[in-house]
Amino acid sequence: MRLSCLALAALVPAALAAQTPARDTARAATFAYRGFAPGMTYRDFAVRAQALARADTLHCDTSRRTAQIMDCGLRIRDPADSARFYLSANIIDYQTSIIDFTDSGGTAIVARAQKDLERRFGPVQRRAVGMWEWRQGRRKARLNWRGRANWRIVSITLIDGDVLDRVAKYVPRKAKK
Repeated sequence: MRLSCLALAALVPAALAAQTPARDTARAATFAYRGFAPGMTYRDFAVRAQALARADTLHCDTSRRTAQIMDCGLRIRDPADSARFYLSANIIDYQTSIIDFTDSGGTAIVARAQKDLERRFGPVQRRAVGMWEWRQGRRKARLNWRGRANWRIVSITLIDGDVLDRVAKYVPRKAKK
């Protein structure tokens, strides 16, 4: 009897852990762009980024105050459509809070990005001059563009608000006077 109670006690935590869903993995996957999702782990980001890099290496700079905050970046080329981007990310507590794809080119680059993002995320939920946005809970995808004449810079940004909120614990508090 005692042995069976010990065996049962050992199985209960494993059964409970199996019933606990992983951190929004399915939801994060539906809000992904080119294999990157806001809130993904640093390790997953680094592996994916390095796999898409041709001749560049992922470079990360840590915050002056803490190693828990990093900014990383490199040039990538997506083999699916040969699109080239400068990929950057802000990482807080080993999770991506912001992932950004930046590119430049002629005016057609904006139309291509708009069409691609509408196909992936559906109808635009918010528009402003030079900006479109899609939301899914605390996650956002933004398309920003600017430029002159026949030249544009396009930025596609993925944001995880839950991870981004964690930066507050690393901001020094002002001393009361």
